[in-house]
Amino acid sequence: MSGSGGALLLLAAAAAALLGAPAAAQPVGETSCRPVRAAFQVLQPGAKWVPESPVPGSDLQVCIPKGSTCCSRKMEEKYQATARLNMEQVLQSASMELKFLVIQNAAVFQEAFEIVVRHARNFTNSMFRTHYQSMGPRALKFVGELFTDVSLYILGSDISVNDMINEFFDSLFPLVYSHLINPGFPDPSVEMTECLRAARRDLKVFGNYPKMMMTQVSKSLQATRAFLQALNLGIEVINTTDHLKFSKDCGRALLKMWYCSHCQGLLLAKPCAGYCGVVMQGCLAGVVEIDKHWREYIGSLEGLTKGMHGIYDMEHVLLNLFSLVRDAIVYVQKNGGKLSTTLSRLCGHAQQRQYRSANYPEDLFVDKKVLKVTHIEPEETLSSRRRELITKLKSHSSFYSSLPEYVCSHSSAVQNDTLCWNGQEVVERYSPQITRNGAKTQPGNHEVKMKGPEPVISQIIDKLKHINQLLKGMALPHRKAPGKTPEEEEESGDCDDEDDCGGGSGNGELRVRNQLRFLAELAYDLDVDDASANKQLLNQQSKDGAAVPSSDPGSAAPRPSPAAAVALVLPLLLGHQP
Repeated sequence: MSGSGGALLLLAAAAAALLGAPAAAQPVGETSCRPVRAAFQVLQPGAKWVPESPVPGSDLQVCIPKGSTCCSRKMEEKYQATARLNMEQVLQSASMELKFLVIQNAAVFQEAFEIVVRHARNFTNSMFRTHYQSMGPRALKFVGELFTDVSLYILGSDISVNDMINEFFDSLFPLVYSHLINPGFPDPSVEMTECLRAARRDLKVFGNYPKMMMTQVSKSLQATRAFLQALNLGIEVINTTDHLKFSKDCGRALLKMWYCSHCQGLLLAKPCAGYCGVVMQGCLAGVVEIDKHWREYIGSLEGLTKGMHGIYDMEHVLLNLFSLVRDAIVYVQKNGGKLSTTLSRLCGHAQQRQYRSANYPEDLFVDKKVLKVTHIEPEETLSSRRRELITKLKSHSSFYSSLPEYVCSHSSAVQNDTLCWNGQEVVERYSPQITRNGAKTQPGNHEVKMKGPEPVISQIIDKLKHINQLLKGMALPHRKAPGKTPEEEEESGDCDDEDDCGGGSGNGELRVRNQLRFLAELAYDLDVDDASANKQLLNQQSKDGAAVPSSDPGSAAPRPSPAAAVALVLPLLLGHQP
């Protein structure tokens, strides 16, 4: 044999050993299992059931050798458990950004909504304390009960909005009657109080304001609750797919793809990308079925958020609620003479008194300085935060359909399918098996036998279908501004006439814009009884170096500047870092 011919034979033998060709399947030396043993000790320190030299491997079920092997049955079982754990960790890594996005926003919005409810309650309390001092202390109890019910409703409690508002006005009217219609008259008896409560609805003593409040509060809270429910379901969907229990066939396929090469001593062999794709399409076939419903979920949530304006926006509705209550009381006062006569005859206990009609100018009840609104940047609103969330969610709309590709690209698969592991040996080039995503396309998958979606996947798909129907069924109207493109309209944060931004006052002087700087400017107007809210705000002020106002009701605490107030409240609502 010539020198050149011998060199070629040596090169061919080396290539055969590297690629795992039949020439490499011959019996190996006594020391060939030591690298495998050392690598396995990392997974299972102290394991004593690792062969020191090749064994027949007749008891193996997945990594079945063509000749001898460096694996035992217990090693095979450990490798399979490790492969399953690897799969779960890769899936959790894939969803980490999406999961954090949904969890963070669910927490931020829930806290923001609770803060809006507290502010709305405090505005209403302040209105009673300032302008109806005689009945203020007793009215605060009814205000507190109303907004407690509002908070519970947002969190999912089975409470009727109409019932909570009816109860509020039923309880309020005896106070209004005894303090405003018949001032100085003794407090009504229990029988008189019940009569006044019943007469309130029959006589419509507050006019159309209770019905107006019911409509606005009901629509805005329904939208808010559905929004939070949808975010919480999004978390549940991701958690479910993060912790799937894969089928027996999938576990065997993962073992074969990631660790059977070790049994042949090929510790550095990497799976072919095409082969990995086939395995993942089989293992994740049920998960990929979520894709259609996940895309629809994001689209339905986007439709809901676009419609959350005007009476469908709880910020706007609740922060203007004190104005509706005030207008309802003014309505009673203006009709007090006729009401007093009717109620005297109806309830039979009221002493007829001459009603002293008075003119109640609109600016008597609310300090216009409190309602002063400065220029507000769109990015400081909760509506803009919702738009930002939807934009980010849309970038994850293909999350479930792209999972197989993600796993393969993050598990060291050889992308060009050359010199890679095909589940049995290292090949020069892998010829990919053509398959598509989804359970219905997997019967021809030779690597993983598909028996249908896991029950937990079917359950989560049913929940997605339900929330999608709920969101679409709400059919919130989308604001249409003349002369604006849809993109420009989506960026607009202004209230138009269709949104009924004027609340119940009707004269335009008392409009409250449902944006966050308004909350910040009124941070000083917190109810002194709201200890938890005060503590939270005061602690934030202390951190920012702002002056802490006295909590003594009689003290004249300085009002924080708008800039300081913005720094105080916005981080709480939007989660912005200083």
